[in-house]
Amino acid sequence: MLNDDICKKRDELNKSILDGKDYKIIYQLSVELDELIAKYYKEEKETVISI
Repeated sequence: MLNDDICKKRDELNKSILDGKDYKIIYQLSVELDELIAKYYKEEKETVISI
């Protein structure tokens, strides 16, 4: 599910920050997380509208 993907990506991002990974990696993970969150809210909005 999308929630699981968001949690996994958030954990991956947090770990990369704590491990001091390169900024480009952290930025890319952050962008990917933002995209997943946007997709989640879009799906939620479509669900509410269709009710």
